[in-house]
Amino acid sequence: MNSTLKLSLRANEKIYINGAVIKVDRKATIELLNDVQFLLDSHVIQPEDASTPLKQLYFIVQVMLMNPQGAAEALVMFRRSLDLLLASFDDTQILNALKHIDQLVNEGKIYEALKAIRSLYPAERRILQGGQIATEASLPLAVGAQ
Repeated sequence: MNSTLKLSLRANEKIYINGAVIKVDRKATIELLNDVQFLLDSHVIQPEDASTPLKQLYFIVQVMLMNPQGAAEALVMFRRSLDLLLASFDDTQILNALKHIDQLVNEGKIYEALKAIRSLYPAERRILQGGQIATEASLPLAVGAQ
């Protein structure tokens, strides 16, 4: 981030900044004056919402941003999940995007990686509806889980 960034938050909205959870009790505007990793509450998904392969990947990357202490473990899960996804998808757009997402994660650009994953949801939905890859029920919810 090269310049300041102003974010407007609604009452009771949360923002995750460098692993800290901040909740405002009333409408507020905050200005980020330096380079930070942040995630707005509206972009956070819960484990039970990680119901497709790309949403599972998103959840894992989200953990890297929200829990810096667990980032190394989440990175291992990310690598395993990414390998499974690269082997599962045939769609060139998704495969190229996944490689770009890997590059973003390697560069520590977690927010940009999350944004790129979200942009793939419509393509994933079309593919899942067409049965071109394994359905979410046949893929592990948490890669590495027994």
